[in-house]
Amino acid sequence: MTTQGTTRWWLLRHAPVPCPHGRITGRLDVACDTSEDEAFRDLARRLPVNPVLVESGLIRCRQTAGALETAGLLLPPPIVEPDLMEQDFGRWQGRSWLDLEAAKDPDLAAFWHDPAGTAPPGGESFAAMCGRVAGAMEELTAAQSGRDILAIVHAGTVRAALALALGLQPSKALRFAVQPLSLTRLDATSDGWRIEMVNAPPFG
Repeated sequence: MTTQGTTRWWLLRHAPVPCPHGRITGRLDVACDTSEDEAFRDLARRLPVNPVLVESGLIRCRQTAGALETAGLLLPPPIVEPDLMEQDFGRWQGRSWLDLEAAKDPDLAAFWHDPAGTAPPGGESFAAMCGRVAGAMEELTAAQSGRDILAIVHAGTVRAALALALGLQPSKALRFAVQPLSLTRLDATSDGWRIEMVNAPPFG
């Protein structure tokens, strides 16, 4: 990675997706709940004004950006980067883990044996996701050197970014908790990555 100045990545997980049955969302294009006005006002005060805005292309990221603008944050038109999209869980998307266990899904045991390296049926592994996220972040860092980048993304994306910044194996990165509307700040410097904050909630 080459950067001429410190490039500050503000990784914001999108607002919560209402999901009473705990279904696996993955790449399903589902809406999120942006009703927490105070949380968005707090984020609008803490985030940099007029950053480079990057989104994955899913509606829950666009809605989160819109709620930030309503709360007073000045944002430019977004760069849509599909390589920052959530992990593809294939035919498991829309189902819950409990449902898969109750149905004795034949692929589930292998997945839990190696949840980072095993791809869900018809999907991708978290390890593969880490590779595409790393590539996208390195390209954007080079293109936007010295800027603030606000990336409104997904929990898996943030974990993959932490794997890149910390040089972690994907299996280790899965241990990070990433809550809705939490901020993770990673700075790309000439000496490598620096971790400023991880999973910081609003109202901080």
